[in-house]
Amino acid sequence: MAKMRKKSDLPTKPCAACGRPFAWRKAWAKVWDDVRYCSDRCRKEKGKVTPPHPKG
Repeated sequence: MAKMRKKSDLPTKPCAACGRPFAWRKAWAKVWDDVRYCSDRCRKEKGKVTPPHPKG
């Protein structure tokens, strides 16, 4: 059996709609490179929501 990974060890990427980082999920294992949104809500509102501006 494969060793369990800690959640902090999983790859992350920013959501294309809200800009929040989200972690890899087993359901996305085969399509991780194609996943762009952290949730169905962000996917549905992709044209309406703008990412937050970086503080600076």
